[in-house]
Amino acid sequence: MLETIFSPEILIAFATLLLLEIVLGIDNVIFISILSDKLPENQQKLARRIGLGLALVMRIILLFSLAWIIGLTAPIFTVFGEEISGRDIILISGGLFLIGKSAYEIHDKLEGAEGHKSARVAASFASVTVQIVLLDMVFSLDSVITAVGMVNELGVMIAAVTVAILIMLVSAEAISGFVNRHPTIKILALSFLLLIGFALLLDGFDLHVPKGYIYTAIGFAVFVEAINFQIRRRRQARDPVHLRQRFSREEPGSEPGRRAPDL
Repeated sequence: MLETIFSPEILIAFATLLLLEIVLGIDNVIFISILSDKLPENQQKLARRIGLGLALVMRIILLFSLAWIIGLTAPIFTVFGEEISGRDIILISGGLFLIGKSAYEIHDKLEGAEGHKSARVAASFASVTVQIVLLDMVFSLDSVITAVGMVNELGVMIAAVTVAILIMLVSAEAISGFVNRHPTIKILALSFLLLIGFALLLDGFDLHVPKGYIYTAIGFAVFVEAINFQIRRRRQARDPVHLRQRFSREEPGSEPGRRAPDL
């Protein structure tokens, strides 16, 4: 039994699926982080844990319901010659929800202001939890379909999904803090979710867009923002020196144009 579990084929399948599940889970963590940020600070950590805990439960339930998942791929009706299945309906609905939610959040961050209708309003714990559950369903279905397509052993799927969620639970706090501390990173994260929603929408119409393209694009944007972040930090570090030099160039009683001695 142990020889089977620790065979090279099983270990390679587990490692590959685990890596993919972690990558696919990043968008889930970002979405939960952005939603939980609307709650009071003492409720944010609980909301993130509930969200990722529900994601784990949903994924395991779906893995034990493989027959149902396979049945979701059966066509239900046809639109303009395109067969639409239950899976397609879930992906299309989730994609539209994610696009709408991301667009609203971007508008709120850029245009929201005190006294305006678009100003940020504190969300209730129940409304945030419902939104997390809705998107967890879509992300979980996408995750499980990926797992089923890569590995045949149910135990390997459950182990990879569980470890991936545990890693996300540990890293969620750091990711949330980093995203919420940097407004430009939050806009990039929302743009990333917007792209994911569009990809889900296309996938629902059998127009598959490799997520590698999306991750590459957003990775390049994050790289550029990292450079900008370093530039801004260096400027901020030099600002006090510049201010001191500017105010000390001419002191009362000194000759005009004569530079004051360095401090």
